[in-house]
Amino acid sequence: MRASLLSASLLAATSALALTACGGRAADSSLLRESFDSGDTFSRTVDGRPAEACEAARRTLLSQGYAIARSDDAQVEGNKNFQPREDDHEQLVLRISCAPRGSQALVFVSAVQDRYALKKSPTSASVGVGALGSVSLPFGSNDDSLVKVASSTITDAEFYRRFFQRLQQYLPAAAKPEPQPQPAASPQPPAGPEPEPAPAATDQG
Repeated sequence: MRASLLSASLLAATSALALTACGGRAADSSLLRESFDSGDTFSRTVDGRPAEACEAARRTLLSQGYAIARSDDAQVEGNKNFQPREDDHEQLVLRISCAPRGSQALVFVSAVQDRYALKKSPTSASVGVGALGSVSLPFGSNDDSLVKVASSTITDAEFYRRFFQRLQQYLPAAAKPEPQPQPAASPQPPAGPEPEPAPAATDQG
């Protein structure tokens, strides 16, 4: 009897350890995907100063219907709302940072997608009934509110490629060197009158 109880205890402990190990791997799966590789999905080097790059990013967001929440020489933030279904709402938030890199600018961008669900909360109203005081009766009205149900960073390389391609269109054109004026040719002195031919010599005899 004692041996069977000991075997059951060991089996339970082994099962608990196995479940804990599986849960730990599932919880760490997202973190393990953060490899910090050398890809340039979220950044590009562009021509111009950081202030010019951030201004180009601001115009890029405005051209696509984003509302600008913040904009200065080093950072830009914009958001855009979507409603894929009646009770579901989504918001896309883009944050751009601009830093100097030599004579160019390094632009970082990160897009976060937030999902909201419409939650209905039934309310009640009080009705006076004389000496009995007030009674709360549900009238079926609702106080609707949006609740965030998910949030994730967009990692699609094609999404960021399109962003940077659009940003290039709003960067200032490279200054073309102005043509140097050609030096004026020095005036030639006017030609003088041609010398008259010497008179022909005559024989004197």
